[in-house]
Amino acid sequence: MNPFRRIRLFLGETTQELKKSVWPTLPELRDSTIVVLIATLLMGGFVALADFSVFSWVQLLTNAAR
Repeated sequence: MNPFRRIRLFLGETTQELKKSVWPTLPELRDSTIVVLIATLLMGGFVALADFSVFSWVQLLTNAAR
């Protein structure tokens, strides 16, 4: 099959599928963004706390071994 025809077919099918999709409303988008930001902050806090805890334990064990 001609590569240009394949590209044209792909773009046509992509356009058809995008017309079927339902885009979020502004309030839905805002609410989803807030949820993602809160989840990111919580996960970042958890990772920072875990990193600090592991670092402290390793430092304590290293100092105890000296």
